[in-house]
Amino acid sequence: MLDLVMIRKNPELVAEKLARRGFEIDFADFLAEDEKRRAIIFENEQLKAERNKTSAEIPLLKRQGKDTADLMAHMREVGEEIKANDEILVRMQSEQDDFLASLPNLPADDVVPGGKENNQVVSVWGEKPEFDFTPKHHVDLVTDLGMIDYPRGAKLGGTGFWIYRGDGARLEWALLNYFVQQHLADGYEMMLLPHILNYKCGFTAGQFPKFSEDVFHLEAKSNPNEKETSFLLPTAETALVNLHRDEILTEDELPLKYFGYTPCYRKEAGSHGANERGMIRGHQFNKVELFQYTLPDQSDAALAELISKAEQLVKGLGLHFRTSKLAAEDCSASMRKTYDIEVWIPSMDDYKEVSSASDAGDYQARRGNMRYRRSDTGKTDFVHTLNASGLATSRLIPAIVEQMQRADGSVVIPEILRPWMDGQEVIK
Repeated sequence: MLDLVMIRKNPELVAEKLARRGFEIDFADFLAEDEKRRAIIFENEQLKAERNKTSAEIPLLKRQGKDTADLMAHMREVGEEIKANDEILVRMQSEQDDFLASLPNLPADDVVPGGKENNQVVSVWGEKPEFDFTPKHHVDLVTDLGMIDYPRGAKLGGTGFWIYRGDGARLEWALLNYFVQQHLADGYEMMLLPHILNYKCGFTAGQFPKFSEDVFHLEAKSNPNEKETSFLLPTAETALVNLHRDEILTEDELPLKYFGYTPCYRKEAGSHGANERGMIRGHQFNKVELFQYTLPDQSDAALAELISKAEQLVKGLGLHFRTSKLAAEDCSASMRKTYDIEVWIPSMDDYKEVSSASDAGDYQARRGNMRYRRSDTGKTDFVHTLNASGLATSRLIPAIVEQMQRADGSVVIPEILRPWMDGQEVIK
């Protein structure tokens, strides 16, 4: 959520920054209503002060034998006026909160405007694999090798679901073990999180209310405006960002570094390219998520750390990939800056994101009221929150089997994963 004081002081600058991500806004009406609301608040404070003062005087006047009927009648009128103002303020506050909740985060100053076409490749690692045979598509590879069962996955869950089996299941689990081992070694605390979350979790993360329909809700909403609904988490970030909701941390506690493994459940509504068949997009996939709570002046360094960690994981697998800095319109609504780590999928002749490392600044912290107390002044301020996939597996397996396939249809297992595969070197 954006800072209301900042909007009041410099609405033109806020509007200009939002325009860089394709979000056009005019704050004139909003600020006019805000001014009315503040005037009513002031009026009510004056009325309450008058009521308190007069309420203390009435008993004294009565003891002096003076008639207080007119004064009491006036106090009843004042009470009715206060009540009416309070009702107006509740409505105006709700409208203001809804408006602020609908605004995306402001892009960082070094994030360029525009959409995907303005994304910037900042680094490339490794070389695109070259084959002296006709390479197979990952769907054919994992099917022929008995690693993935698509028909039975669809039979059990519908389109967009699959079953890992045999060496495919073992490879998936090896990837997760690899990630967990690395994150523990780097000093991140492991979390096993609930998969069912409440509305406040989605709101704090910035996914609700605007993107509420992108998740699987577990309770039918009789009222379309009903907010208190449970849903399946679309990413562990949605849970991790809520760990310290409505808390005040000490400065010495920061940074806090967590990671969590969960399946991710997403509707993935809409049409996708024909080349995104198989595991590229699905309704359920596994992911290990990294998360940090930091001091504001530490968030740049934290983002660099998260990017490096995600890159090192892909390097450890020996996969060709690139890192891209996203333009403003391609960043998710909650994030001020994002870098994507994109792995090469030969059959698609394209790169696909396996990690998004993002800095939300204080946007999520404001939504979740997450603060820290400064050690020097004792005052509170909002923390900064950051996240990165570390990593998502559903695009790594296509990249592994395609980049490491051999002419006989077998696939070389990345060396770093072999300890969790009982030393097995090849899937054939």
